[in-house]
Parts: sequence; structure tokens; C-alpha cells
Amino acid sequence: MNAQFKKGVLELIVLLSVTKRDMYGYELVSEVSRVVDVNEGTIYPLLKRLTNERYFETYLRESTEGPPRKYYHLTAAGILYKDALRKEWQEFSSRVNGFIKESERE
Repeated sequence: MNAQFKKGVLELIVLLSVTKRDMYGYELVSEVSRVVDVNEGTIYPLLKRLTNERYFETYLRESTEGPPRKYYHLTAAGILYKDALRKEWQEFSSRVNGFIKESERE
């Protein structure tokens, strides 16, 4: 996948993933990888930035498989931001898809 396409939609995919349920970092990497190919080095800086911008809150939860895990929870500001991004993405992708269909008819 084109790196610029991926960069443009990655934040939205992360926010939508955490909407379903709170997740820890590696779990998010796995979830996002179902849609676009990413690695931990891409996701963790994004999580840190979204947390610093107060779109996520974090908490620790004990794990049976090692040290406690940091979970990410969407805040009220995060929900508003996610909804705005989703609306922008839908409008943008609709316009691009319309343009593609139009260009195929010519």
C-alpha cells in the first residue's frame, strides 16, 4: 500500500479500533495490521501523541503473561475527534471514488 495513503488513514483506524474496546499497544498493532501493514515503531509514537493530546487516557492492567499492560481508553475529546476524522475521511474518499469512476468513463 502507498505509504502516504497509509499515513493519512492510520490515526482514524487506531481511534476506531479503541472505540470498540480498550486495548493495549501490541493488541492495537495486531488490530490495525488487519487493515494496513504496520509495525510497533509506527503505532507507539502515534499512541503517545494521541494520549498527549488527551484523546486517550491510559491505565495499567495486570497480565497473566508478564508485566502489567498499558491500556488505551478513548476520552470524550477522543470520541469527538474520531467522529470528525471519520466524517472527513468519508467525504474525502467519496470524492476520490467519484473522480475515479468519472475518469474511467472518459
